[in-house]
Amino acid sequence: MFAPRFVVSMFGALAAFAIATYFLTGSIASTALQTLLCAVLIQVGYFVAVLYQVWKEARDRRKLSNLPAESANDDQGRKLSLRRLNRPPRFNS
Repeated sequence: MFAPRFVVSMFGALAAFAIATYFLTGSIASTALQTLLCAVLIQVGYFVAVLYQVWKEARDRRKLSNLPAESANDDQGRKLSLRRLNRPPRFNS
């Protein structure tokens, strides 16, 4: 999930929700309260989704690190190191 896109989409959804709620209730106080509650629920949903993605990535990495030795070899027969694969690229400057 790309955070800036999510924030813009969330504000758009909250604006639409606030307008619809105001037309349905006619009360600014009720609209503000319900919109605030909606914003909290959206943020909780976003947090749970990010937490799930982190958990899933950690699970996949654990599975990858538990592979047998013959499946962790590249074409030349050298072992692949997870540390080597996760290093940031080097910049020549």
